[in-house]
Amino acid sequence: MTDPKTTVLILGSAPSALAARTWSRVPFTYVVAINNAWRIRDDWDYLIHPEDFPAERRPAVVLGTQHIVTADEYVPRQNHYGGFVYAGGTMAFTAGYWVLSALEPDVLAFFGCDMMYSGSGRTHFYGNGTADPLRKDVTLRSLEAKSARLGLFAGAQGCRTVRLSNGPSRLVFPSARISDLTAAPLPAVSAMQKARRFENDLGYYVASGRYWEVEHRFDPDEIDVLDRMWLSAYRLGVLDHAA
Repeated sequence: MTDPKTTVLILGSAPSALAARTWSRVPFTYVVAINNAWRIRDDWDYLIHPEDFPAERRPAVVLGTQHIVTADEYVPRQNHYGGFVYAGGTMAFTAGYWVLSALEPDVLAFFGCDMMYSGSGRTHFYGNGTADPLRKDVTLRSLEAKSARLGLFAGAQGCRTVRLSNGPSRLVFPSARISDLTAAPLPAVSAMQKARRFENDLGYYVASGRYWEVEHRFDPDEIDVLDRMWLSAYRLGVLDHAA
């Protein structure tokens, strides 16, 4: 008999996220909703949102089995993985690192978090909103690289990171079926050490999490170099495993 796996669904607000409304809950140990995504299903376990998430958009009723995760909880946990400058200052990545630290999953599955914006039609399942991952921000110069970094940190913990979508995505994770969440291989993680050493040398750690208050410290060119290192490390990790 195989050991039960801890599987976590991280649910975002893309228009496609509404498909999750009819999914069986059985495959997922926990459902983590980002911002407005708590409206998609009423059986969420955790709602994670930033400090500026409007009060009127928060749930009026929170069950005893549900918990709201705020900056007081996620900033220290994200700092354990190097902090926001390296991880990427948008909630999809923040939620990912919080889950890795707090829930220690075997599978981290993203849906509605592809961060693709066509420029026409609705941007979110509830209508039109701000495309936060596309804002001008020194930590978000390469969403692909930031997702690669998350995938490698997850792999180092023995956690598979997948997306439950099949279309274009800024996430570099492999697509997976809900019926077979553990099919994706774990990436080899040895190549991530070079990128981690470069992060240590840069010294762009901000304990408060409020990196935008000291953004003058960060050289975009150096961050671009770092992003390329993470992308390369992830690709090598996938290839090494395949070999």
